[in-house]
Amino acid sequence: MKKLAVLGLGVCILFAFSSCKSSESAYKKAYEKAKQQELAEPQNTVPAEEVSPAISAPTEVKVVESAPAEVRQEKVTVVTGSQDGLKDYSVVCGSFGVKANAESLKGFLDKEGYNAIVVFNAEKAMYRVVVSTFATRAEAENARDAFKARYPGRSDFQGSWLLYRL
Repeated sequence: MKKLAVLGLGVCILFAFSSCKSSESAYKKAYEKAKQQELAEPQNTVPAEEVSPAISAPTEVKVVESAPAEVRQEKVTVVTGSQDGLKDYSVVCGSFGVKANAESLKGFLDKEGYNAIVVFNAEKAMYRVVVSTFATRAEAENARDAFKARYPGRSDFQGSWLLYRL
């Protein structure tokens, strides 16, 4: 009986190790496939001796304004910030499903010198962080562009958009 149990256990272990393929082989196959695709793509390199330096006239640098902004129309209520300060057009720099995240961003913006406001859109259950608010669309677009220019390294701020309060 003891021999049978040891034999059964040995067969099980042998079966377990032989049925599993090494994950290394899957990685190796994927690597080889990627390498073949890389080699199959035409190379557009020019030998170094054929390249000549290009001399060009100085070009004029143009500052490109942002394209006319899409304005989202939403019915929002003020949660935190100036209750009477929300005007028709606002620059929104963050949207959150969790109020604490919106409050955190508001705290950061307040330290940066902004009078940030947190508003709530009940239809979408989203908290919006408003950087600044204006009576006209043109003023709001200018403020949005200035805000983006002030934080060029913050990709989340580069997605700032305009909100028209219903």
